[in-house]
Amino acid sequence: MNAHSDFRDILSATVFGRDARACFTANYPETPHVLTHNLTSHPLLEIDALAQLAELLPSTSVEYNRGDLPIGVDGKPGSNGLTIAETIRHVAEAESWAVLKNIEQVAPYRNLLLGLLEELRPQIESATGAMLMPQGFIFVSSPSSVTPYHFDPEHNILLQIRGTKVMTQFPAGDTRFVPDQAHETYHSGGPRELHWKDAFLDHGTAFPLCPGEALFVPVMAPHFVRNGPAPSVSLSITWRSEWSYRESDARVFNAILRDRGFNPAAPGRWPRQNFAKAYAFRAMRKLGLTGA
Repeated sequence: MNAHSDFRDILSATVFGRDARACFTANYPETPHVLTHNLTSHPLLEIDALAQLAELLPSTSVEYNRGDLPIGVDGKPGSNGLTIAETIRHVAEAESWAVLKNIEQVAPYRNLLLGLLEELRPQIESATGAMLMPQGFIFVSSPSSVTPYHFDPEHNILLQIRGTKVMTQFPAGDTRFVPDQAHETYHSGGPRELHWKDAFLDHGTAFPLCPGEALFVPVMAPHFVRNGPAPSVSLSITWRSEWSYRESDARVFNAILRDRGFNPAAPGRWPRQNFAKAYAFRAMRKLGLTGA
């Protein structure tokens, strides 16, 4: 069986319709936007299937924590005292959130992820070039749980499968919400959790999501998520681009410059390409001059 027939077996119909693909084309890669999808019912995304998936994944690919959290936290949130499978199976009352990372490590989920991304490959690659490093993440959240303020290095579409949630996003690259030093720390191996101030809230854009809706999240756009009154299941399909890797490498190069007493300008957002700093860092790394 070839890869394309695997995709057809997993996805019996197109998930992103014509209007959704047109909306994505008009907004990718820098503008958050809501899409429609028809993946609200799929056997791989049922609670029991997700609990089984959690037990198949290595421990480094699961994260689960208490969900009764503030928007901003310092470091990783505390444990909920349950196993990952218990957390998922009892999500209605566990007061927790869980994420299953790199679901592509399990063949049926890899086919699901690649099938979804294949539908959008022409639009992605016409804007940002080759679609690199496809990864999938599944979020299972208790009622009213909070995923604290953070950012991520991937291009991301979050598909709401079950329940409701509100993601509040802030403009990517805007130093009012994340200072350049926090980007540099993250890309140099630091945490993705960010310092929160209540004054930020008036400047965010809240995107309510219900089953059948999906939200595009630009690279490094800070955000937090508040779950609705019922358990929630969401699927993130993500990918990298050479542009996103250059942005990351330019940030690490800036960290090196800052350590040496300079005050470097931030990398540009797309369509600026950040060639000089990214390639300078890659040359230093190749020569063993970065410690990375």
